[in-house]
Amino acid sequence: MPSLYDTFKLRAEAVSAEVHRVETREKALEFILDFLRTENVADARQSRAVWVKGSLLDGIDGARFTERIPGLTFDVTVDAAEASKVGISQMEWAIANTGTLVTDAAPVERRLASALPAIHVAVVPTDALEPDMAAVFTRIHPRQSGYISMISRTADIERVLTIGVHGPSRLVIVFVDELGRN
Repeated sequence: MPSLYDTFKLRAEAVSAEVHRVETREKALEFILDFLRTENVADARQSRAVWVKGSLLDGIDGARFTERIPGLTFDVTVDAAEASKVGISQMEWAIANTGTLVTDAAPVERRLASALPAIHVAVVPTDALEPDMAAVFTRIHPRQSGYISMISRTADIERVLTIGVHGPSRLVIVFVDELGRN
């Protein structure tokens, strides 16, 4: 029987998402920094990126990252997100049977980083994978979550998959084994 991760990966990649898994926070950070360099964010004249702070960045000196990647900012505003090629944010849950990401998007920065840039890098704790939506709903508490957002790539218009119309044209998902839920 396939693992929840294998099921999620199969579903998400079937609709052109890119799914990766790393063991540690350090490897996740290095993966993202390498990705930003590949996307020319290291040269602020060519490209920019916004990164919403989450538990992956706990204890990290953001200034060190912005020195290494001059096009990167942790100040996520409408203008910064619109001008960015890459948006990075952390998800609270993932649904294996649909390849869907779930986050409490009440903080506007999460919506800006996941919807406005052409590329969204979503960071997910591997232990946040649930088999289906019903399992996720047992974890969501309406009094604590004012705006739940489900991020997926679906064929919602005449069952034709159209990428990049309602959000990023590229979705990169990074599962981190060592990272606990937010």
